[in-house]
Parts: sequence; structure tokens; C-alpha cells
Amino acid sequence: MKEITSDMIKELRERTGVGMGKCKEALVLSEGDMEKAIDHLRKLGMAAGVKKEGRETKEGLILSAEDKQCLVLVEANVETDFVAQNDRFKHFVHDVVKQVLDTKPASLADFVNQPYFKDKSISIDQYRNLVIQALGENIQLRRIQVLHKHSNSSYGIYSHLGGKLVVVVELEGASDQDGIAKEIAMHIAAENPDYLKPEEVPAHVIAREEEIARSQVQGKPANIVDKIVQGKIKAFMDQVCLIHQKYVKDNSVTISQFLEVCSKKVGKPLSIRCFWRWNVGQ
Repeated sequence: MKEITSDMIKELRERTGVGMGKCKEALVLSEGDMEKAIDHLRKLGMAAGVKKEGRETKEGLILSAEDKQCLVLVEANVETDFVAQNDRFKHFVHDVVKQVLDTKPASLADFVNQPYFKDKSISIDQYRNLVIQALGENIQLRRIQVLHKHSNSSYGIYSHLGGKLVVVVELEGASDQDGIAKEIAMHIAAENPDYLKPEEVPAHVIAREEEIARSQVQGKPANIVDKIVQGKIKAFMDQVCLIHQKYVKDNSVTISQFLEVCSKKVGKPLSIRCFWRWNVGQ
């Protein structure tokens, strides 16, 4: 069996809010599998809400940039927040995001081998190593994303906590409604949906939720159990699907209803095509 460490118990405690003793017990019964331990606590009704991640294990910075054709995202990681706040590190990330926007690489592997635009005698990866030597701390380019814009879409970008969390929303139906797209991006930053709509939720995720729901209502008549389970699945969908979440600035409406109001105001049907929510170290 996998060794149960104090860090594992603390992470389970932070993600579920359940006491340390019960967390250790759940991990032992689940043979050290964190997700199974969470399911065990939920089946017992002890973990109502579960955080998606444990403690942050990496520091760094996420930056975005855009032109008329594309929008790009870059995440760079460091070991400590002290270095993440360093001007030399920030300058490095700004250079990287500028070059990603200019060259629009197909992948991170392709990008790091490009000549650095300010000194073509070295590659981006060699530039990174020079910054590592200067700051005395490991630096990694974790991921890049090049988003090709659509002519009938608007794009909202929201950066939170100085670049530790960045959200991008593509709003379909108009090219001049970046403000509405940013409002939705701010909501996503706060509410952290996993999916855009119920159709995107994988079957195995729904099956897992149904199994947990049924385990919580054992002993009741079958017709009542089915109704309760259906209600719990609906509540789950409302929690994890963006369009069904209550709008964070006005919980009397869902995001879908908020968009209906916006569509009437601008005279065009608006819909969310997709979103990206990047958290440092995620």
C-alpha cells in the first residue's frame, strides 16, 4: 500500500474541510488514492464541497498578448514568489509572450528552439538559462497557447492576482463586445467552472456523481431515490457548467440568462464559444 504521508492528509483536509483523523482514515481505506479518498468522504456525507486542487506547489506568472489575428497565453514557473516578483523574471516573460505573438509557434518544443528576437545568436532556451544563472533559481516555460481569432467573435481577457490567474473568453455573435466577454471572464475567475455546458461533461464523471448520490440515499423507495439522484445530478451540473452557474454579479440570473439580456441590448444573438482558465502551477 502507498505510504500515507502528513502532506497527503493535509491536502485532503484542505480540499474537503474534513478533520485530519477522518482524512487519514479515508486515505488508508483508499490505499493512498486521493480521488478515491474524496469519494469515500463524500459518500459518508462528510465532504459537501471539494476544492479542485490542493495547495499551490509552483510560483510564476501568466501573461497574454494579442493582435488582430491571434491571442496568446504564456505561463512561466519559478520556485519562489520572491523571484516571481523580480523585474528580471517579468522582463523574461514579457519577451517570451511578445515572441510567441510574433511567431505563433505550433508547439512549446518548437518555440524554445527559436532564435531569441533580441539576440539571434542564442535560442529562447539559452536565454532562459541565462536568466536562471542571473537569478539563481530554476525557471521553466510551462505552456503556451496560440488562439486564432474568429471574425464574428469578441474576446475578453481577465488577469487576477498580478498574473497568477488569467481567463480568456471567446464570445460568438459579434466582434465588438469585448466588454461583455470580460465580464464573463471575471465570473469564470471567481466561480471556476469545469465545463461550458452539460453536453461536455464526460459520461464517467456523471456516473461517478450518480454512484455517490445513490450511496447517500440508500434505504429509500426506488422512485424517491431516482428523483433525489436526478436532483443531485442537476445541482452538480449547475455547479460545474458555466452556462448554468449563477452570475457572480447578480445571482438572480444564470450566465445563460445574463447572455440573453446582453443579446437583446446589442441586438445580436451572443453565445460563449469556449473559455480558457489558467492558474499558475495548475
